[in-house]
Amino acid sequence: MSDQNPQVLLETSKGAITIELFREKAPITVKNFLSYVKEGHYDGLIFHRVIKDFMIQGGGMNENLEPKKTKFAIKNEAANGLSNKRGTLAMARTAVVDSATCQFFINTVDNPFLDHAGKQPDRFGYCVFGQVLQGLEIVDEIRAVKTGNKNGHGDVPLEPVFITSARLIEQEA
Repeated sequence: MSDQNPQVLLETSKGAITIELFREKAPITVKNFLSYVKEGHYDGLIFHRVIKDFMIQGGGMNENLEPKKTKFAIKNEAANGLSNKRGTLAMARTAVVDSATCQFFINTVDNPFLDHAGKQPDRFGYCVFGQVLQGLEIVDEIRAVKTGNKNGHGDVPLEPVFITSARLIEQEA
């Protein structure tokens, strides 16, 4: 990947995670994610779904599990050749292929079954658009939290894990 890939600093209540975004491989997804970052959308939200040997998901709900307003859904770029490996970032979505908005997840293990495997909706996959550069130990801390059910949601951290801020890291040219 080029040195000019944008980087985002995700400050969480457990520590900082630095993420590199793959602009060439997922241009629509990266542009979308950065628009949410620049608007401060993620600040104060939580990781609302944590499954230890799968992924940690956040970016859409506050600590009361109320969804934050989103923009339009984007095209799914899962066919970009990137794999849902440990430490990669991918877009969360519904069963509808092109339904991702602001929610993302970080794979805590290799999840090849989430990769693009065909044009059918159940095989289309989840778009990988970045990877953790620093702070994988923070991801591991988050994945280890105790979870339970809350407000009709499962796998919710019993002690909220906040995204205190998400901001673009200015890089030197």
